[in-house]
Amino acid sequence: MSGRILLVEDNPANQLLAAAVLERDGFEVVVVESAVDALTAIAFRTPDLILMDIQLPEVDGLTLTRQLKADPSTAAIPIVAMSAHAMTVDRDNALEAGCAGFITKPIDTRLFADQVRGYAQLETAEAGS
Repeated sequence: MSGRILLVEDNPANQLLAAAVLERDGFEVVVVESAVDALTAIAFRTPDLILMDIQLPEVDGLTLTRQLKADPSTAAIPIVAMSAHAMTVDRDNALEAGCAGFITKPIDTRLFADQVRGYAQLETAEAGS
């Protein structure tokens, strides 16, 4: 499955790396730097999956995730948290907020596209059952 990925990430190096890996694997990637920009991008065209940095300026990624999951028009979009914080509590907090999964940064460029594809297919399979 290839699809449209919304990458919500404020670090330019992380943006470039993640987008390059995903685009090389056939995904269409839209990159935004903030929660406000993410909401604008989603209103323009709904992504198939959102990769959400947890540490965003102004509104953090988990707050935005809760907001998206509470809105019926965006609740079905799978969201995968991305964070350099790799403690179990960080993963638990992301899942509790409504994320479908958690990817630790820095990303493993050999596995990243397959990880993203796996989360997208998991959500697709759940929605169909």
